[in-house]
Amino acid sequence: MEIAFIGLGNMGGPMAANLVKAGHALTVFDLDAHAVDAAVRAGAVAAGSPRDAA
Repeated sequence: MEIAFIGLGNMGGPMAANLVKAGHALTVFDLDAHAVDAAVRAGAVAAGSPRDAA
């Protein structure tokens, strides 16, 4: 399953990490570059904008 996730804050970040661990293809976007970097290190793909994530 391919999933786009927008918002990697206190709830979104851990949820995104769990989706990647479960084997889902995950594209993420957040205004905070550090949050995006953490998701990418976990295995997600970064999107440049919410539109790109969708």
